[in-house]
Amino acid sequence: MTTTEQTPLDTIMDALFTPYKNRVADVDRIVSAMIQNKLIANEDSIVNDHIAFRTLGVPNLGIASFEKIFLHYGYKRMAPYHFPEKKLNAYWYAPPVERLPRIFISELRVQDLSTQAQDIIKKYTDQVLVDPVDELDLANLEAVGKFFHKPLWSLPSLQDYNLLLEESEYAAWVIYNRYYLNHYTISVHELPGDYSSLENFNVFLESIGVVLNSAGGKVKVSQDGLLKQSSSVAQMVQAEFAKGEKTNIAGSYVEFAERLTLPEFHNIPKEQLSRKHRRDGFEAANADKIFESTYTEQTQKN
Repeated sequence: MTTTEQTPLDTIMDALFTPYKNRVADVDRIVSAMIQNKLIANEDSIVNDHIAFRTLGVPNLGIASFEKIFLHYGYKRMAPYHFPEKKLNAYWYAPPVERLPRIFISELRVQDLSTQAQDIIKKYTDQVLVDPVDELDLANLEAVGKFFHKPLWSLPSLQDYNLLLEESEYAAWVIYNRYYLNHYTISVHELPGDYSSLENFNVFLESIGVVLNSAGGKVKVSQDGLLKQSSSVAQMVQAEFAKGEKTNIAGSYVEFAERLTLPEFHNIPKEQLSRKHRRDGFEAANADKIFESTYTEQTQKN
């Protein structure tokens, strides 16, 4: 999504967003309906709360490798998060300027999986002999943009994908989708009138045929009540595996976030509020359920 003055990070975001938008039909459906109902003037009016990526915690990959791209461009690593049941760790990253999205990067603790699952993952990730980001010219925006869609390991077999799916749907998603943009997030609190409430916006989404992730309830609320999140169910995409085998798998999805005003800023008029006045960061309990937007229990509703 572009701005008047294109910065290097804008170029990178465009390189991420264009393929993502082509894969996720809900993006056009939501944006078109928002324009038609005069919630926004155009797509560029949407404030992107955050984008998210999934990685595998193995040598030469994972957060330690992937985060280098965004740290290079001025993002700052913030709080860690842990998801024991899903065997995930994560960090969020604050942007160098307020208009850019936050970034959320998660990582599968591969060593916590069964031996069979570890062996399947390593069959592919062991092909990555050095940290690929170290070999990337981070000043070359075209190369950085292409990196997110580059096949770092060979195409998995459908059998391996299905075996991983039984134990870790997250692992199966990454072994096929790699660094594809997992989701972007519409800042609902920036919308006009009643639509700035996530509960009301969810009603609008369902009225245009968007299927919402119901894991933990359609609205996930942080413990302090100041961060509300919901998400669409991942779009199913046709995937081709090794030996030409094909099947439909979970692709990416859209998230929606409402960040409420911090108590000390309640007296500030809405039109004067900025990011610093609202609840920042993330909530592990919310994110835990948002992950399930790509899980079979949710996607089978599509």
